[in-house]
Amino acid sequence: MLEFKVLTLFPEMVRAVLATSILGRAERQGQVRYTVTDIRDFAVDKHGTVDDTPYGGGAGMVLMAPCVVEAVEAVRGRADAPVLLTSPQGERLDEALTLELLGAAEAAGEIVVVCGHYKGVDERVRELIAPREVSIGDYVLSGGELPALVIVDAMVRRIAGVLHDGASAASDSFTVERGGGLDCPWYTKPPVYRDLEVPEVLMTGHHARIEQWRREQAQARTRERRPDLLPGSGGDAQPRR
Repeated sequence: MLEFKVLTLFPEMVRAVLATSILGRAERQGQVRYTVTDIRDFAVDKHGTVDDTPYGGGAGMVLMAPCVVEAVEAVRGRADAPVLLTSPQGERLDEALTLELLGAAEAAGEIVVVCGHYKGVDERVRELIAPREVSIGDYVLSGGELPALVIVDAMVRRIAGVLHDGASAASDSFTVERGGGLDCPWYTKPPVYRDLEVPEVLMTGHHARIEQWRREQAQARTRERRPDLLPGSGGDAQPRR
């Protein structure tokens, strides 16, 4: 069983999402375990202080090194367990990185995810625990809880057996199985809605023709919306460490 250990200043926010939908079902079925730890439990004083003003001046507050480092050391069960830090300075999350992180986590049986907060974390956190920093996009949020939940969700749904139909995840946009491109259009009942009809090919039952149509539509949508994802485009490929 893979254990996700999330370190946060807002444990109730994180627990609420982890108990919901596919994430919650995966834990109830015994496929994963979630451990949520309050960083404030490792505060430097009785007042629960976890942040302070930056040395040298400047706006904002900085998450202190002792509480973060000691929280990681307390929950990390194995020396080879990956430790992630949500950060706008990190590698941008994509499907390839998701699978890479999942492989490392499954090998160790656990993964630690630290939710960054405030202006950032004391640089000594990076030096002492060497986390792998991950970003979910080129913007800044109020805290690292939402990015941490995005990372966990992206990983959990790719664990074998979590989704009722594993082929569904393999055919999503960005997946390695799809070649990194976008998904095709999908339709369901009714066959006609406000004079808009489901494409005829999907009603034929001819599986080879349907698959060809879906491939062509996926390629066309990728060319139109995300040409940077096409092979040889020199687009948004991220370096891997």
